[in-house]
Amino acid sequence: MNGESVLDVEDKAGVGGGVKDVYGEDKASEDQLITPWTVSVASGYTLLRDPHHNKGLAFTDKERDAHYLTGLLPPAVFTQALQERRLMHNLRQFTVPLQRYMAMMDLQERNERLFYKLLIDNVEELLPVVYTPTVGEACQKYGSIFRRPQGLYISLKEKGRILEVLKNWPEKTIQVIVVTDGERILGLGDLGCQGMGIPVGKLSLYTALGGIRPSVCLPITIDVGTNNKKLLEDEYYIGLRQNRATGEEYAELLEEFMSAVKQNYGEKILVQFEDFANHNAFELLSKYRTTHLVFNDDIQGTASVVLAGLVSALKLVGGTLADHTFLFLGAGEAGTGIAELIALEISKKTNAPVEETRKKVWLVDSKGLVVSSRKESLQHFKKPWAHEHEPIKELLDSVQAIKPTVLIGTSGVGRAFTKEVIEAMASINEKPVILALSNPTSQSECTAEEAYTWSEGRAIFCSGSPFDPFEYDGKLLVPGQANNAYIFPGFGLGLIMSGTIRVHDDLLLAASEALAAQVTEENYAKGLVYPPFSNIRKISANIAANVAAKSYELGLASRLPRPKDLVKCAESCMYTPIYRGYR
Repeated sequence: MNGESVLDVEDKAGVGGGVKDVYGEDKASEDQLITPWTVSVASGYTLLRDPHHNKGLAFTDKERDAHYLTGLLPPAVFTQALQERRLMHNLRQFTVPLQRYMAMMDLQERNERLFYKLLIDNVEELLPVVYTPTVGEACQKYGSIFRRPQGLYISLKEKGRILEVLKNWPEKTIQVIVVTDGERILGLGDLGCQGMGIPVGKLSLYTALGGIRPSVCLPITIDVGTNNKKLLEDEYYIGLRQNRATGEEYAELLEEFMSAVKQNYGEKILVQFEDFANHNAFELLSKYRTTHLVFNDDIQGTASVVLAGLVSALKLVGGTLADHTFLFLGAGEAGTGIAELIALEISKKTNAPVEETRKKVWLVDSKGLVVSSRKESLQHFKKPWAHEHEPIKELLDSVQAIKPTVLIGTSGVGRAFTKEVIEAMASINEKPVILALSNPTSQSECTAEEAYTWSEGRAIFCSGSPFDPFEYDGKLLVPGQANNAYIFPGFGLGLIMSGTIRVHDDLLLAASEALAAQVTEENYAKGLVYPPFSNIRKISANIAANVAAKSYELGLASRLPRPKDLVKCAESCMYTPIYRGYR
């Protein structure tokens, strides 16, 4: 070491989990011993209460002696694999999904590595538990199930001292923040301060699926009040009891927050906006995308994952994107975000101006088809989609008039794709592509069973929340899940490992292309347009590499020199939750 301080040691082994490896934890091979640092070396009862270092019954006899644990644990020594089996057995005993969610959150508070090991190894089974649809119910009941704070709460009371509040968070090196103001949680509406379940869930997926180290992730809820009367009257409500602040007061708080984040964590901190209401989501993204590294998962993440599904669906349907006509039900963040990315991709492939390629995409909102005669009354983000056509009120009439090949639901209105609508799609197209993307399951525009039955088994169907495979006419049809979790963890890893300073739309296209490229012939044979989640870490590494490559190409990456093999670099950056031996 030549008398150098630990802090001066250059991290030559790349970025472990995307952050400087101060304690040499990632440079050590998995069988090398590390020191369980907290402020001092954790030992005894403190060690068992520290989720970062606690291993429960997996502490060896030697470790128990060295760290004053003898007698504090039963004598049996378990392996991590045995702990995992026991926990999965216990989780499967619960019949209520919310109980599973609470058990998983308890585990995360108790033994972080085991939580992530469990989630990575059983991703298809546990993803719906820690994320949609169960996380929606958890947010609705967050006040009742609240045990320990899992993130940072910034409310109007903290106006003027947000920087001070950020400094209260125990971890000083943060690389990803997921922030919500709880106004539009999934398709469930305004849940105020109880929206914290969403940033917590998203960041656990950043770690499990994208390999970003948990200590560099920070979930934040900005509490500006709630307009949900039921919550304001609920004695267990954990947030500010007032109506939502809007206008200048809201903008000033957000401005202070964004400045404080940059001041405290630096230029390259990734801020992901999550579940903001439409008007704020678009405004925040356009306001900060040129000055901060920001990403809105509802607008950009959804768009990227849906575009990947459409690109790979073309293998089943035939033609290029430009040959298809798209009709959206829902003209909010997700709908217009996806529409814009489709138009951009067609424009890139055909060299036609994006103003021209937008004409392949039609939107239906609550007042009917978005057409040019309505331009005066439309919100600004809908205006580019107002094409020449006579006004149409109903979705069914719009389908019959526009004759789309692809029908996409982002309305948050459950069962909006009626039997007549699906039958109309099936009569126009040999293989109608139907995407019912609203979350959670209760808000989905139609179920997999309905889409397959009403289209006589011909539909290519994807949803936002998971549906079980369905047998039609002796053939097993497997619905795809257009889950943002395919994109944002790998996307975030790509930004961090390349030191990207701004998010450009081309990076989203790069992520889509990488995801679509992961679908195999075997998947297509089952009618799948997305690869199975069981390979998610490999998929994330490929997405990260593609995003990083595009970032280097555009001159947005600041981590130089560029690694030769970006996929290898992404894989080597990923956090692994295997227990470490302690000195």
